Amino acid sequence: MNKLKAILGAGESGTGAAILAKRQGFKVFVSDLNKIKDKYKNMLAEYDIEFEESGHNEEKILKADEIIKSPGIPDNIGILVKAKKLGISIISEIEFAARYTNAYKICITGSNGKTTTTMLTYEILKKAGLNVGLSGNVGNSFAKQVAENDYDYYVMELSSFQIDGMFNFKADTAILLNITPDHLDRYDNDFQKYTNSKFRITNNQTEKDVFIYCSDDEIINKNLERIKGNPIKYPFSIKKKLEYGGYIDTDNNMILKTTNKIYTMAIEDLILKGRHNIYNSMAAGIAGNVLSIRKETIRQCLTNFQGVEHRLEHVLKIHGIEFINDSKATNVNSTWYALETIHTPIVWIAGGIDKGNDYSELIPLVKEKVKGLICLGKDNSKLIKTFKNVVNTMSEAFTMKEAVKAAYFLAKKGETVLLSPACASFDLFDNYEDRGWQFKRAVREL
Repeated sequence: MNKLKAILGAGESGTGAAILAKRQGFKVFVSDLNKIKDKYKNMLAEYDIEFEESGHNEEKILKADEIIKSPGIPDNIGILVKAKKLGISIISEIEFAARYTNAYKICITGSNGKTTTTMLTYEILKKAGLNVGLSGNVGNSFAKQVAENDYDYYVMELSSFQIDGMFNFKADTAILLNITPDHLDRYDNDFQKYTNSKFRITNNQTEKDVFIYCSDDEIINKNLERIKGNPIKYPFSIKKKLEYGGYIDTDNNMILKTTNKIYTMAIEDLILKGRHNIYNSMAAGIAGNVLSIRKETIRQCLTNFQGVEHRLEHVLKIHGIEFINDSKATNVNSTWYALETIHTPIVWIAGGIDKGNDYSELIPLVKEKVKGLICLGKDNSKLIKTFKNVVNTMSEAFTMKEAVKAAYFLAKKGETVLLSPACASFDLFDNYEDRGWQFKRAVREL
């Protein structure tokens, strides 16, 4: 087999795809526009995979029969435009890896709550004793796991960027949590294009497959006709009773009903609090029900789950001031949930790279709950313009240490300092995790 697979990007996704391609007998060439981390260089060297960094050798890449692109790389960069003109197939690592596994795939997408729901679903399957892998935007590369372990089940968090590169891929169970404006800079500021991308999670599904979705989400309801197959549909709602799926009864119990079984649990017993987490718990619970996992196993996971790092993570309480790390809130809707969840006066740290955000929907909550705003970013003009007449105190910071110190001096006992940026992190930080870690470090150094 002499076909060449060119892989753009040598992070977790690209390196995993390279390893799988090599193990499948393909010629492999990995190219990264930036420096490759030592961790991934070592992996590539271990498998004797040719790679380059700090630039793209176009001549070599354009000889490939297929390009496997990391999700962070936009579709409109020069080399990909040239590849399309030459008729070279451009796919995601997820699409590539799915060719080489017969595992059952539970795929989770949405603008918010993906990681929490993915981790919760994974815990349910793992607790049930199933041979399960965690992949997509969390865990290890799907392709690397297919190459080295190949589980019987995969629980996968999928972003719209990953889904865009999937064509023949099929989810056995697809979960769509919600759709709110996000990443519009990658979709020509066209919300419908972003919505269409999310609905691709149902591509290739048949009547044997399952689609779990939030029926309280207006955008999802308006676009249900986009589903081309006829999967078994399990909606979930906190507003109305449903024949199948998930809902809240008059006694404040969560009811999960599939063709397999009915599961009942008091809402107050859920460890994850807040309306958004009821939705996340419902989605994960329905997925468990579909697989006929024991009720007790689902209950244990929904009552004991420890949550996700950087998502409403309680860091420390200092002199009665609670510090919460919600660095994973990279869009307006995530931050809305965070502000809604907290019931004490808030000093809010926000800012970063704006992705076409409309902050106006936050104004009522900010007016009600936020006493001060620390704008943390290289360009804070949009935040300042939106909230200058909404909060009493506002300041700018250009390092996390500055932001945390300013917030600490502003907050009083019984109040909360909340890092919930509503923006991408790449202006001042490597990623949202780096931003969250720096916040926690700065808090501990107070």
